[in-house]
Amino acid sequence: MTITESGWVRYIDRLAAINETAAKKFAAFLNTHETETAEGRKLALDYAAALVQKYGECAAAVSCEMYDAIAEASGVILPAAEPAAVASYGEVAKTVNGIIKQSDNPEYISSGVSRLVKQTGVDTTMKNAIRDGAEWAWVPHGDTCAFCIMLASNGWQRASKKALKGGHAAHIHANCDCTYAIRFDGKGGVAGYNPDKYLRMYENAEGDTWQEKMNSMRREQYEKDGDRIRAQKRAAYEREDYTRHRKQT
Repeated sequence: MTITESGWVRYIDRLAAINETAAKKFAAFLNTHETETAEGRKLALDYAAALVQKYGECAAAVSCEMYDAIAEASGVILPAAEPAAVASYGEVAKTVNGIIKQSDNPEYISSGVSRLVKQTGVDTTMKNAIRDGAEWAWVPHGDTCAFCIMLASNGWQRASKKALKGGHAAHIHANCDCTYAIRFDGKGGVAGYNPDKYLRMYENAEGDTWQEKMNSMRREQYEKDGDRIRAQKRAAYEREDYTRHRKQT
């Protein structure tokens, strides 16, 4: 069974909309609330945890829906997919507090909430795939980082707990629409996903170790997209300066 490219994009777009909504709501909250005091920080963490709970459950539901649809189309009879648990309050607090130490830019901080929401959706796919002995592959989408390309180069593999870290998907980062696809029949997958292409990109990168190859791919990507990346950084710095000035006045 092969998922059409348009079908896969619709799925990715639904998940992205959920992640982005959570991030925007938290950024809007941070723009109107201070986090310097203990009371203000607690309020922010409470709101972040509530967003992760609500939108994480939405992401899990969409992932369950896709998982069940693939199973049905593949002619596989399985129990209904089960949603993964959302990040705990402690995980949310650790993520948000860690980002705040680096920056007071609301958009940057809110990326942590988005990542935790996405994590719930990916965890849902992974844990059901492990339960049912499915195969999975990391499928890139949009601007793809070097690490995602390396994961994509692995192709289809039997679902395994080795990809979990602390009970969660080991590689989830903000501003990324790449995710796991699954299959049950050992063939098919996602139209347009070509692991051999990503394997060639990885193997042709300079370096003897995977870390050296990652750095080489990152440098190449930065050289290609340097102007756009620098423009994004300048915009982020300007927003951060503006936010800091507004809080001081």
